[in-house]
Amino acid sequence: MSQKTNAARILDQAGISYKIIPYEVDESDLSAVTVARKVGIPPEQIFKTIVARGDKTGVIIACIPADKELNLKSLAQLSGNKKVEVVHLKEVQPLTGYIRGGVSPLGTKKKYPVFFDETVDLVDGLSISAGMRGLQIFIAPEDLLQVTEAKTGAITA
Repeated sequence: MSQKTNAARILDQAGISYKIIPYEVDESDLSAVTVARKVGIPPEQIFKTIVARGDKTGVIIACIPADKELNLKSLAQLSGNKKVEVVHLKEVQPLTGYIRGGVSPLGTKKKYPVFFDETVDLVDGLSISAGMRGLQIFIAPEDLLQVTEAKTGAITA
């Protein structure tokens, strides 16, 4: 692929191996479960990126399996906040530089704390958005956790 995203550049600079997986985008269905079906990866190995805001820490990023729901109370506890809310859709691009359906935990405008669901340790490989709709990055979980300096814990319900 000739076009490199910020996320791919970060992985290249870190010397981390990954695979780019393209897929057809359906603007009417940007769900991570649909992406999983399109790229042929089980939903528990596709991690969607959710931008949230804690009452103490400010903006944080949560990465959870495609078929799970974010548990805001658990994320608050893990991140050292009393309360966490998902940011409004209109805030996602100004905060991250990415559009809905293309938010990656790598290469955001500012470096935000990243929290992965504990199930990240149960998969051999996982896929995250490459930083644009229609592209996924398949990577070893330990490599992704290392490059994002992420924390893991129970943040799904």
